[in-house]
Amino acid sequence: MAEDGQKAISVEAVGMTMRFGGFTALDDVSIRIPAGSFHALLGENGAGKSTLVKCMMGFYRPTAGQMMVEGREELVDSPRAAAAFGLGMVYQHFTLVPSLTGAENLVINRTDTPQVIDWGKERAALHAFMQAMPFQVPLDEPVARLAAGEKQKLEIIKQLYLGRRFIVLDEPTSVLTPGEADEVLGHVRRMTKRGELTVLMISHKFNEVMTFADDVTVLRKGQRAGGGKVAELDHQAMAAMMIGDQKIATLDVRQPVAADAAAALTATDVKALDRTGLKSITIAGLTVRAGEIVGIAGISGNGQKEFLEVLAGQRHRETGEITVKGARYHATRGEAHALNVRFIPEEPLRNACAPRMTVADNLAFRTFDLDKRGRHSFWIDAGAIRRNADRLVTRFKVKTASLDTPIAALSGGNVQRAVLARELTGEVDVLIVANPCFGLDFAAVADIRARIMQARNAGAAVLLVSEDLDELLELSDRILVMSEGSIVYETPIAGADSRVIGQHMAGHH
Repeated sequence: MAEDGQKAISVEAVGMTMRFGGFTALDDVSIRIPAGSFHALLGENGAGKSTLVKCMMGFYRPTAGQMMVEGREELVDSPRAAAAFGLGMVYQHFTLVPSLTGAENLVINRTDTPQVIDWGKERAALHAFMQAMPFQVPLDEPVARLAAGEKQKLEIIKQLYLGRRFIVLDEPTSVLTPGEADEVLGHVRRMTKRGELTVLMISHKFNEVMTFADDVTVLRKGQRAGGGKVAELDHQAMAAMMIGDQKIATLDVRQPVAADAAAALTATDVKALDRTGLKSITIAGLTVRAGEIVGIAGISGNGQKEFLEVLAGQRHRETGEITVKGARYHATRGEAHALNVRFIPEEPLRNACAPRMTVADNLAFRTFDLDKRGRHSFWIDAGAIRRNADRLVTRFKVKTASLDTPIAALSGGNVQRAVLARELTGEVDVLIVANPCFGLDFAAVADIRARIMQARNAGAAVLLVSEDLDELLELSDRILVMSEGSIVYETPIAGADSRVIGQHMAGHH
């Protein structure tokens, strides 16, 4: 167990190179993190961030390179060796055992845990340890009952309890509300300032880097692309390091929603069972007008997914009515075609594509059985399908080896672009979108958000469900919050306060 007054340590990776066969994932990267500093690691997907950290923490044995701990070269060839030097990692996905309490999770992770545990002695020691901790977390509750923010705090406490003096945080706020994110990173920041801890944080959120980090290192295509003191850099400088000379899409100017804009999508008294079958989601009233983006915020698991499944016709609704442009809507393919409703679900490769079918076939799902006038046809025109796919691939910048490539072979960003190409072609009156940028890189995110805004400005009513509050604040005209299966809060974007939204997301309403 960690001793009182532990001291932060300096860590340095020198000339880290990692090859997988003929592929070089990391090419001669060096990074120095002084004791008591808060260092951020930025880069797009595939830039080498995870590979670098896994080399530093002993998960990978690098092809070349050394690890320096407190100025001495050390052999860190396994996670156990990393732990012996005081190096720890908090992963993006929780590693706690849900059925055990917080106290049990802490004690079983020690290397010196006795076979027969004296819980009276352990609880007294834990109580004394928690007095010095920046976070207070209920240790006697099963982890499964803890909120996401409490689980993230417990993951960090676990590393401190195990005596780690250098901690890697991998996207630590991806499941937290804005208030929780500020609290967690604020406490960690204060520990670094007191010289108790050294931190390396992998993040894609510029605001967090600017607020909490001392220094930043940026990777691009497996190499160090730049870095420096955060105080001497801005968003644009860091973005330029991440993407090089690649052109980034910008949002069109947003015109105000017309006062007399017609309701395009409505949901009234909609009730459906959630995925457990034990609770219900209830949407008393929701309206999205033509030329408007309505964002739905909420922590994952509060009914957003079930509501989207109702709108997509994938979940039975027990009561209520959904209308599109005044007509009752049951989400059949015919209705979607007639009323110009388009749907871009979360994880499009799983939910909006046939992975083994070609790019051309996937792009044709809405139109393969229609003639040039949009009427039903008994003949499938293979030539027309290819010409249509060729046009869409070019227009939406879908990178694919050929039109005959299985869509599953494309990168996440290109799968999303292909689905957008299919769903945004032709007239679109209602666009329903779920977490469109999850897991995508900086350039793909900018491109996809720009296309959603273009659809809105062309008159589409957009319902945008996202767990990324920054995305909702950037795109929405109004924001609603879902908590425990219901809409509990609404605000126009002009008066939106991220902290108030976060409080309602966390159930404080």
